[in-house]
Amino acid sequence: MHTNARVSMTLLPAESGTGIIFRRTDLAPCVEVPATREHVVDARLCTTIGNEEGITVSTIEHLMAALYGCGVGNVIVELDGSEVPIMDGSSAPFVFLIECAGVIELDAPCRVIKVLKEVIVSKGDRWVSISPYDHFALECEISFQNTVIGTQRFDFDSRQSSFEKELSRARTFCLESDVKKMHAAGLALGGTLENAVVIGDDGILNHGGLRYDTEFARHKALDCIGDLSLAGAPFVAIVKSHCSGHAINHELLNALLDDDEAWEWTCMGDLDRISNQPSAEYNSVVAATA
Repeated sequence: MHTNARVSMTLLPAESGTGIIFRRTDLAPCVEVPATREHVVDARLCTTIGNEEGITVSTIEHLMAALYGCGVGNVIVELDGSEVPIMDGSSAPFVFLIECAGVIELDAPCRVIKVLKEVIVSKGDRWVSISPYDHFALECEISFQNTVIGTQRFDFDSRQSSFEKELSRARTFCLESDVKKMHAAGLALGGTLENAVVIGDDGILNHGGLRYDTEFARHKALDCIGDLSLAGAPFVAIVKSHCSGHAINHELLNALLDDDEAWEWTCMGDLDRISNQPSAEYNSVVAATA
């Protein structure tokens, strides 16, 4: 999406306790960067992680959301470049490949993050909060002056909603008027109508229009899930957001986890996953290639 570079990516099985690790195979020797909040180095239009040597992997949020939605918490992500492939701008292609490869349930306790008190961060009229709840839920609202987008809201509940059906196909989007600005900043150099929804003065430029009537709000919800998954475990909490983005999502995650009184580890073997199936954040993908 942003570098306009060709890249190959492979998901490899990993043992319990590995977490999600990105491995740059184009470097010698290979360099690994864990997908954790401590490694976030940039949040301009996407989430980028990196290590102390300055080796980075960008645009990880759609893949992270797909892994979370499929219940995969242990995987090695090998790629021969600095950016995760954008595919069609959503999580759906990753979900499809993971389902084709299959996942295996590992013999390990299910560890989740239980939120104990409300934490909220805001910037102007944008805010996001996380509060105690008995399972995972997300309420996402966006508001744009552009009338095609306007004000939209999407609510996701892990006990009633399907990540694959209701969130995974929502694509990233931008205004046509912002494209030149992004290019000038060295961003979105690989963006096309094949991997993003573009809104022009007269409406949606993509052939076929939208996949959901609230696709814009759903994609923001997908991004939020991908960003929060850098906590390293699912949440037992409700997240509410208004006009949030990657940067403020990461601020919320840091504000929560830096407050020892705001959360605790809990083992819940029968926890409903975000995709509304048996708990499996310790599952490992068998193999998948994009």
